[in-house]
Amino acid sequence: MPSTHDWINEPLGVVEGMFAASQNGQSSGWEAKAVEFFKEQLKEKEAQTLVPSLNDVPLHYLKPNSLVRFRCLLQDMFDPEFYMGVYETVDPTTKAKMLRCGKYKDVTESGVDLNSRSTVTAERQTFYCVPIPGENHYPVGLSLILPHGYAETTSNQGRVVASTSYVPSRQKRSYEEDEEMEVQPQKQKETHAGSQSAADQYGNGDYKRQETEAPSGQAASASHLDLNFPLPGEKGPSCLVKVYEDWDSFKLNDTLEVYGILSVSPALSALADEKDAFLDPTECMETAEEQRVHSPPASLVPRLHMLYGKRLAHNNPLLPYATLEENGAFLSSTLGEMVAIRAELLSYFTHVLLGDALAAEYLLLHLISTVYTRRDVLPLGKFTLNLSGCPTVSSYTERLYQIIQQLVPSSYYLGMSLQNMNQMQLVPKKDYGANRLVSGALQLAKNTSLFLDETQLEQGQLDTTGVRNVTALGNLISWQKVDYDFNYHQMEFPCNINVLIASEGRSLLPSDCHIHLQPQVAPAHMEEYLSSIHIHPQVSSQLNKFRIFLGMARLLDYSISEEVTKAVEDDFVDMRKDDPQSISADDLHRMLVVSRLLSLSLGQTSLSRDSWLRAKNIEMLRRSRMEQHKSVNGNEP
Repeated sequence: MPSTHDWINEPLGVVEGMFAASQNGQSSGWEAKAVEFFKEQLKEKEAQTLVPSLNDVPLHYLKPNSLVRFRCLLQDMFDPEFYMGVYETVDPTTKAKMLRCGKYKDVTESGVDLNSRSTVTAERQTFYCVPIPGENHYPVGLSLILPHGYAETTSNQGRVVASTSYVPSRQKRSYEEDEEMEVQPQKQKETHAGSQSAADQYGNGDYKRQETEAPSGQAASASHLDLNFPLPGEKGPSCLVKVYEDWDSFKLNDTLEVYGILSVSPALSALADEKDAFLDPTECMETAEEQRVHSPPASLVPRLHMLYGKRLAHNNPLLPYATLEENGAFLSSTLGEMVAIRAELLSYFTHVLLGDALAAEYLLLHLISTVYTRRDVLPLGKFTLNLSGCPTVSSYTERLYQIIQQLVPSSYYLGMSLQNMNQMQLVPKKDYGANRLVSGALQLAKNTSLFLDETQLEQGQLDTTGVRNVTALGNLISWQKVDYDFNYHQMEFPCNINVLIASEGRSLLPSDCHIHLQPQVAPAHMEEYLSSIHIHPQVSSQLNKFRIFLGMARLLDYSISEEVTKAVEDDFVDMRKDDPQSISADDLHRMLVVSRLLSLSLGQTSLSRDSWLRAKNIEMLRRSRMEQHKSVNGNEP
C-alpha cells in the first residue's frame, strides 16, 4: 500500500504500478481500481487537507506531477480530444520494448514507437476552469500546505517529446447543430478592464480571495493572455482540467472541487507551436486563434488530470462539504444556537441600516434565500430585495456592500452607472473564431450575492448594449436565468443568484420584495453616524458565527404539514372576505416565501403556526410602510 507521501507526491507512480500489475496478469480493471484508490484515500477530511490547494499555493511552489486540489467554476467545455492511453517505447540501446500507460499525462517518455500495433487510443474531455468568481476570503486559521519535503520546482525537460494527445479535426457546424451543442469555452472583453468593483475602489480587498503571486516573468506573460475571468480585476490560477470518466455528469457553471495530477511541462508550449507535425494540414480546421486559446502556456494555465472531482453544494469553508445529515453533531449543535445568533445578527444589521429594524429583518431573510426547486419555468425560493431610500452621502451603498461581503462566500458589486451599463458585457457570448464563449459578468457561481447599486445611475441615454444589459438583469431577477448569446440564437442557462438592489426611489428593475429604508438617525447627524459605521472585523469568532448561520439556514430542508397548509388556506380566505382587493395571490406567495425563510432563520425545518403569524405580521408592517410612503410620494410607482 503506497504511503501518504507516495500517493500525494508521486501519484503517477501509483497509477503506473497498477498498470504494470495488470500487464503481468495480476490485476484486471486497473483503471477503476486506481480511481477507487484515490477516492478511498480522500474520504477523510485530514487526508484532503494534506493535498496542496492550487487556490492557496502559488503555482511555482507546487511540484510537477504531484496531486493537487482546485476549487473552481466550470467555465468552458472544449471539444473532446484523443490521447494515447497505452503506447510502446523502444530502448535505443537494447531495442527492448515496453508498454507504457498514457493516462493522466500530457507528454510521453522518449522512444515512442508510433507504428506499434499495441497503441491504444482513448478519449478524454477538457474543461476550462477558473477560481470561483467573486469568492471572499475567510481567515479560518489554516496555513498554506506545501508538498512535504519540497523546496523548489525543477525542470529537466530539455527537449520536446511526443504528445499523448491531439484534438481531432473539427468540422464546421450547421445552425441546427449549434442549437444542440454543449457550451464551449469563454472569453472576457477588454471593456471589463476599465470597470472596477467596490472591493477595489474602497480598499476592502482583505476580504477577497488571497492572490497567488506568480514570478514577475509569468505575470508579464499573463498580461498578454486573456484568462477569461467573468469578473473584472479577478486574479488567480485558471486550469485546463482533463476528465477521463463521467464527464457528462458535469455542467457548465458547476462549482467543483477537483483532485488531480498537476502538469506544467514546458514541452506543452512547444507542442502547441509544432501541432501541425501531428495533424494533416488539409484536415485541420483549428484556427490560429483557437489554437492559442485552447493551448495556452502551461506555466500560466496548468493542466490538471482529474482523478476525483465532486460538485460542491456551497463554497463556505466553515461548513462541512458533506450533507448535513452526515454531520449530525455539527447540525445539532448549530441548530441549538441559531435563535441566539439570529438575534445578534439582526441587531448588527439594524445598526448598519441606520436603526431600521424592519429593513434589517428583510435583509437577513434575503441573505439566506436560495432557489430550492423549479416548477416549470418558475424558480421557487428566490427573494430579490429592493432596498430603496438609501442615502447617497458618505458612500453608504458601498459600505453596505462591504459589510455583506464579509458575511457571504461569494459576492460582486455592480455599480449601475451609465458607463457600466453601456460598456460592460454582462451576458456571455460565443466567439466562433476562437471556438469558445466570451465570459460575462453574469456568469456566476450558485448563491453568489449580486449587489446592484442603482444610486450610481445618472441621467443619460442607454445604448443598445445598455438596454441589453438591463434586460439581462431583469430576466435574471424574474426567472433566475441568463440567455447566452450564440449570435444566431440564444441558449438559456438557469442560475441561482441572490440579487440585492440598493436605490433612492423604487428600482427600475423588478424585485420580489420592496422596502423603503426609514433611518432613525436625524439628517443633521447622518454624516457623523455613517462615518462611525466601520468595517472592523469585529471579533473573528463573531463574524464566523454569522457566516455559519447564513450558510446553514440556506442548506436546511423545509416542509409544510397538511395541517398548517389548511390553516394558511383558511387565513387567506379570511383576509379576502372583507376586501378581496386587499391581498392577491402574489401577496400570498410572498408571505409563504417570507414564512419559509423566517422558519429556517430560527432553525426550524417545518412551518409552525407561530412562524406563519409572525411572517404575516412583518409583511403587514412592510405593506403599511409602503402605503404611507406612496401617499407621501405620489409620483413614485
